[in-house]
Amino acid sequence: MHVATPPAPRPPSTAHLALPFFDDAHRALAEGLVPWVAAQEVDETDDRAACRDWVQRLGAGGWLRYCVPAAHGGALPALDSRALVLLRETLAYHSPLADFAFAMQGLGSGAITLAGSPAQQAHYLQGVARGELIAAFALSEPEAGSDVGAMQTIASSSASTSATGTFCLNGTKTWISNGGIADFYCVFAKTNPSGGTRGISAFIVDANTPGLDASRHIHVMAPHPLATLQFTNCNVPATALLGDENGGFKLAMRTLDIFRASVAAAALGMARRALAEAVHHARQRRMFGQTLADFQLTQAKIGEMAALVDSAALLTYRAAWLRDTGQARVTAEAAMAKMTATENAQRVIDMALQLHGGRGVEVGSKVESLYRDIRSLRIYEGATEVQQLIIGKAVLQE
Repeated sequence: MHVATPPAPRPPSTAHLALPFFDDAHRALAEGLVPWVAAQEVDETDDRAACRDWVQRLGAGGWLRYCVPAAHGGALPALDSRALVLLRETLAYHSPLADFAFAMQGLGSGAITLAGSPAQQAHYLQGVARGELIAAFALSEPEAGSDVGAMQTIASSSASTSATGTFCLNGTKTWISNGGIADFYCVFAKTNPSGGTRGISAFIVDANTPGLDASRHIHVMAPHPLATLQFTNCNVPATALLGDENGGFKLAMRTLDIFRASVAAAALGMARRALAEAVHHARQRRMFGQTLADFQLTQAKIGEMAALVDSAALLTYRAAWLRDTGQARVTAEAAMAKMTATENAQRVIDMALQLHGGRGVEVGSKVESLYRDIRSLRIYEGATEVQQLIIGKAVLQE
């Protein structure tokens, strides 16, 4: 059960901002965000209501402006991976649901930023930046998760892709974040059913479009808005086509590539919070006439946790820096960051819970909720095993 986020034992360290991966604008961003998010008090008992609340707060605070380019109300000329990383890390330290709300505004609108027509960008992106429109990214299906080419949702054209034509969507999407609360969905469907990944196109589908049913909510171990989307003769105009027809797979991968390093950052923020909770508890907990922190075994565990956090941080910041500076190879480095940060965070949180003893498994404790929150990050936006394949193939091709 999610409750109001308890205060952090102390503000997160900003020492990593001195690393050469960041510039003064990134440092100013992080230093402004830390006190802002610490001052927020959101009741997270109802994850859907809390997510709407977070989107509104993030919009009013100006933080969602980092999800879109400056031409459409954004804070920077283009999407900046290092800004996204710092935002997600800091938000996740305080509230994984706040991080989720922020991330989905970026991921859900990212395809529009990359490939949307001027009219599409003008219509949606400013609302996203202000927190007035909630975005969602609809790619996965019951039998098409990592195997995107196996998707079965079909978008059949009534005529041509001219302005007078329409597309009719039929199929099912599932595990869709913001499902049921989003104002629009970036939906991927096959316009060429026999074309595999080369037959996929992307569409913007407004939530109130007839034939779209988002009422089937999915309940998971760390509550956040998830739903199954059912498309039944759901007609959208040809102007809803996002990017090139049959170019949807590449667009989806480009979108995910931007945000993969930011998933690593979310895991990093959770790991930093778990480490902070463990240190705070170890200093306060007395046993056998001394504090838990006085035991060498505790010190060894804390040392291991700190090393896991820092190694994840360096890979995460490197991946974001490589993308922002236009380096030729980014995908493998982003995969390394996502794999390492999520797996390391799972280990750090587990060790933090173990140090808390019985208090660690008590519902409502921070390490207990982190234990549930971290698990899905090792699966979504490319499971750990998929990241291993990406890295392995890249190494073999060198």
